[in-house]
Amino acid sequence: MSTTAAVLRAASDDDSNQLLTGSLFVVIVLITVAITFWASRNTRTAADYYAGGRSFTGAQNGFAVAGDYMSAASFLGISGAIALSGYDGFLYSIGFLVAWLVALLLVAELLRNSGRFTMADQLAFRMQQRPVRTAAATSTVVVSIFYLLAQMVGAGALVALLLGVSPDNDTAKNLTIAAVGALMIFYVVVGGMKGTTWVQIVKAVLLMVGTILITVLVLAKFNFNISDMLGTAAEESGAGKAFLEPGLKYGVSTESKIDFISLGLALVLGTAGLPHILIRFYTVPTARQARKSVLWAIGLIGAFYLMTLVLGFGAAALVKGDKKQEIVDSGGNLASPLLAEAVGGGSGSTGGAVLLALISAVAFATILAVVAGLTLTSASSVAHDLYANVWKKDKVTEKQEVKVARIAAFVIGGVAIALSIPAQKLNIAFLVALAFAVAASANLPSLLYNLFWRRFNTRGAVWSIYGGLISCVGLVIFSPVVSGSETAMITGADFSWFPLANPGIISIPLGFFFGWLGTVTARDADAEARYVELDVRSMTGAGSEK
Repeated sequence: MSTTAAVLRAASDDDSNQLLTGSLFVVIVLITVAITFWASRNTRTAADYYAGGRSFTGAQNGFAVAGDYMSAASFLGISGAIALSGYDGFLYSIGFLVAWLVALLLVAELLRNSGRFTMADQLAFRMQQRPVRTAAATSTVVVSIFYLLAQMVGAGALVALLLGVSPDNDTAKNLTIAAVGALMIFYVVVGGMKGTTWVQIVKAVLLMVGTILITVLVLAKFNFNISDMLGTAAEESGAGKAFLEPGLKYGVSTESKIDFISLGLALVLGTAGLPHILIRFYTVPTARQARKSVLWAIGLIGAFYLMTLVLGFGAAALVKGDKKQEIVDSGGNLASPLLAEAVGGGSGSTGGAVLLALISAVAFATILAVVAGLTLTSASSVAHDLYANVWKKDKVTEKQEVKVARIAAFVIGGVAIALSIPAQKLNIAFLVALAFAVAASANLPSLLYNLFWRRFNTRGAVWSIYGGLISCVGLVIFSPVVSGSETAMITGADFSWFPLANPGIISIPLGFFFGWLGTVTARDADAEARYVELDVRSMTGAGSEK
């Protein structure tokens, strides 16, 4: 993001403003580090490291789930998409919010009852261990990497924002991404699930307070008349009434309409397949607390996404001149911080600098919590599924397993850092939508089949995961996301033959199809015999911790 540091250029000329932004940044980091050290003192067993000892209440886990879900894509990417595309941008919010109905009604309680630490535990209960766990772990890592890309891109932008990194200094911006990656690895290695969960709870509270503050200040500018705000946003956008109507982004052509349907499918179905969300249901002691945590999360997330409407349209209405161009140049990712500066008094003002620093620091806390959760999820799957159950055939101690999880966190963090650097020009809400597409294509079909289809077997599970995963990632590689467009990850090349930016409309049905095809072309008497036991377990939770 070549213009990130320009947001604070005027403020950084003033030493007091630079000190303020740096101080808030340090405070956020110190708070999270202290929480991590505190939690590490109570992390002794594998259950502590992977599931926080199943000691969190429904309300606590609800805040943590909300903290995990309200990522940089939500706070920065969605508000930016609204600021740039109006009504069509707000459709991101609707997709993310509606998705929770699928998670609540079909997955949360049943998964909590029938699993232990990872998504693969639920699948492998009645299947052959090695092929199913290998496939599930592979999918978990790929989904997490896509999601991590979005968070790391946002992290690089915000740290550069806070520290006043020169817009032309690519080395410094890349180093900020590496530093954030190192910090997230620290959270996972030292704090485990307990430390990560408490960081997410604190982050959720900070994010809600910061969002409410900016929302109130924006509405106050228009005497709390939302209609006036929308009208001003449409006028300032240059698109007129079209800014408030469907079609500005997704109605330009038939292709864009299909792309929107694909996006909607990925958002609505993807949440129930996101591994870092799924493992959160294992941190509560009972199924009742799992349901309660989802209800808390829905309340918090619903309120937040309604406020993103004000953030996005407020940015379109109140951010002007060169600052508006900076929103465009950043892919929309700087809309919320620049809006905070505008409602605080504008560039160069003390109020603007205070609010800019506050919102940027809150957004940074958002990223820290989410990347820690994602890295923990991937590391847990590598250690618990691949190392302990596939390679060592469950002949390892808990101490060895946790040690491997910590090593895996280093490797996965390094991969995320390396991939984040060329992805800095992409909108982070868009990057997260790709992660949702992979989750909906590879994870959700196998989970639903396993819970509700007696005949589902090992071949069906493996074909479903790999079929959805390969088709989704393959279509992304040959889409305008990677090459052939101005914002592509690889510039100067064009090997894109798939026209859609989001592959969900193709890859999600393929995931379900391959799961069906694999199942009907093989028989697995053991899998069918254990279905009744899994059904009872998913409904009652009997034996879920064994």
